[in-house]
Amino acid sequence: MPRATGIKQAATNRKALHDYFVLERFEAGVELFGTEVKSIRAGTVNLKDSFCTVKNGELFAHGIHISPYEHGSYYNRDPDRPKRLLMHKREILRLNARVMQDGLTLVPLSLYFKDSRVKVELGLCKGKKLYDKRDAAAERSAKREIDRTIKEKNYQ
Repeated sequence: MPRATGIKQAATNRKALHDYFVLERFEAGVELFGTEVKSIRAGTVNLKDSFCTVKNGELFAHGIHISPYEHGSYYNRDPDRPKRLLMHKREILRLNARVMQDGLTLVPLSLYFKDSRVKVELGLCKGKKLYDKRDAAAERSAKREIDRTIKEKNYQ
């Protein structure tokens, strides 16, 4: 039987896009157990309030909540355990240096399947201030208003 190909989105962290400016994006693998993968396929994952840390040269994602698989019995793991992310050592050290030096944050932006493997998209982010959030909301509403008037003019 052929393996699944392509990219299938499992979860996104929309709150991160609201709270941070994303400077760079990276892809990392996730070290998971079988019941966790099945639970992600069922769509029971939450990335809200998640973040990444580097400890002893390894990258960990904290706050990714993967609900227990309903048919998993005693094979289920703790839903809030830190998940180890898989990247090259050089990339991890470079990210750690940027985080420590520039005061940036590593935030999981999305979780997806890429050719039957679970991947996480990490964002190297800088926090938004309150006035930045207001500006972004004003831009969104202005764009929505412009689109609405253009659509209205085209139909008349």
